[in-house]
Amino acid sequence: MAKIFAFTDGACSGNPGPGGWGALLQAKEGEAVTKERTLKGGEAMTTNNRMELMAAISALEALAKPTRLTVVTDSAYVKGGITEWMAGWKRKGWRTSAGKPVKNEDLWRRLDEAAARHDVTWQWVKGHAGHPENERADELAREGMAPFKPGRARA
Repeated sequence: MAKIFAFTDGACSGNPGPGGWGALLQAKEGEAVTKERTLKGGEAMTTNNRMELMAAISALEALAKPTRLTVVTDSAYVKGGITEWMAGWKRKGWRTSAGKPVKNEDLWRRLDEAAARHDVTWQWVKGHAGHPENERADELAREGMAPFKPGRARA
């Protein structure tokens, strides 16, 4: 049976500034990739954390049926939020331990809903460290950002 992976990344030129997200979805039999799909997008004014979240959300929302998969991210913010902090935020009405509103609550709620449809294992990898699939997700994120960078003509 194939194992499903979603490699996700976000990028921002300035923080806030133009940003992009990318996701590489792969089905693997052993080490062999049997199916692959790429996703990317961006926004004119955003933050790196929002783009990291959008990459994970987009990957999960792209799956048509409930799926067991591993989401691989280089964002400690995304992995920590979904695996460690979210339960407390929800208990506290989307407030942090300091009582402040959770930043990016709209996207955290969307990620929570998207993840609930699937059986997700979350994995962190060091970014820009030569991990091939993470590097491809980074390329997709930069491609998603490109149309929104100053001086670029928009299609």
